[in-house]
Amino acid sequence: MARQDFQVLVQSGLLSQVEQIVVEGHRSVYESEGRAWSRPIAYKWLRYEDPAPVARLADGVKRLRRRAVQFDAGAVEKACTEASKLGFLN
Repeated sequence: MARQDFQVLVQSGLLSQVEQIVVEGHRSVYESEGRAWSRPIAYKWLRYEDPAPVARLADGVKRLRRRAVQFDAGAVEKACTEASKLGFLN
């Protein structure tokens, strides 16, 4: 996804879908550890101010997987279906 046209990712809604999956994964980690969570905490953790948001999301997924986070299967399937329609998953 990182090599795709950024505008297409935004217009298709795919970037937003993936962003939501990663943010929810981060929330589940914090809540399971009994820590206070907020969206700003998640975005700071992702370093989302970086000019490469797709790369930050990919990095976030890797870090969450190392912590055995279970992502919302329905949301992931929906994002994968959209990515496939756009030709991003081949």
